[in-house]
Amino acid sequence: MKKDIHPVYYTDTKVTCACGNTWVTGSTKKEIHTEVCSNCHPFFTGEQARLMDIEGQVERFKKRVKASLDYKDVTKKRMEDRTSPDRPVEELELGKRSTEALLAAGLKTVGQILQKLEGGETSLLELAGFGRKSLIDLKKKLRTLGYKLPAAAEEINV
Repeated sequence: MKKDIHPVYYTDTKVTCACGNTWVTGSTKKEIHTEVCSNCHPFFTGEQARLMDIEGQVERFKKRVKASLDYKDVTKKRMEDRTSPDRPVEELELGKRSTEALLAAGLKTVGQILQKLEGGETSLLELAGFGRKSLIDLKKKLRTLGYKLPAAAEEINV
């Protein structure tokens, strides 16, 4: 080995942390100053969880999960309201003549129309002012809104 190329090794190097902790180790420097040591580092002190709470990451995550669940509940309720048998006939937007014919026959809700359709399409075609075009439009609208038509209502495929 070449002489005088290696640094001096001190076996009694004093290490001082910013928190005030000191210890002795071996190094090529006589004195070392650090900002963090095992006495003050969050990983070793167990304050890492507290740091996460300070930053609010856990609360933000919980808030996002709650918002997601609330959104799912709202959309589920909308779908249930959309296919409710208590929905008024006027909300179907079938046209003035068709709507008036259904109301004149005493069919005020979608549930009543679906009950009438269980007897077949002819039961609705017998209504005054309600013809095949009105029936086709009614069936299309009910399917679009998500209602399940009775099997007897499938005489005319739309």
